Amino acid sequence: MRVLIISVHPDDETLGCGGTILKHRAAGDELYWLVATQAHEPQWSRETIETKSAEVANVAAAYGVREVFKLGLPAACVDTRPQGELIGAMRGVIDKVRPQIVYLVHGGDIHTDHFAIFTATMSVLKPFYMRSQGVQRVLCYETLSSTEAAPPLIHRHFAPNVFSDISPFIEGKIDAMNLYASELHPDPMPRGPGAIRALARYRGATISVDYAEAFMLIREIF
Repeated sequence: MRVLIISVHPDDETLGCGGTILKHRAAGDELYWLVATQAHEPQWSRETIETKSAEVANVAAAYGVREVFKLGLPAACVDTRPQGELIGAMRGVIDKVRPQIVYLVHGGDIHTDHFAIFTATMSVLKPFYMRSQGVQRVLCYETLSSTEAAPPLIHRHFAPNVFSDISPFIEGKIDAMNLYASELHPDPMPRGPGAIRALARYRGATISVDYAEAFMLIREIF
């Protein structure tokens, strides 16, 4: 099975579905990763940019990702780009990978970059295109420090209806997050190891397992 993980900022995927990625790897599935943005000058120093690039490479190796697609969009500026440009970029990766499963950032997150990439991806993955693209399921994941920070508006609510038991993979998820030294928070902040474990424990309790990740099923064709 081919799996495409779409993240806007590099650490989105580990915070949102790192345990499930490890679960796919253990099952022998092919993993592909699209990273939409990257740090850029002058907001970040050259040294910081190189550090963040190395972190992406280390995380990709830890997950056993076959190929990383970097769109290179400037972080915090994605919503200023023409939507047609974003749609074309997303379509190019999806057409190349032809994934059966797509994991995507949640469109209601506080970051406008997330909304822009979510909207562009949904434009590519219209229901009448999905079968020809090979896509069977589209799932949105929650990102600590972003999803829960959205305003309390109904159209931005993350309402999970799919759960993945990641009990055997919770330590691996935290280890992967530790590779993001430039992004990791100390406890008790949301991108700290305590928060990652606590959310997974809460989601696990929902389905009576030790640890789980939660998703919103957006579309499915079978």
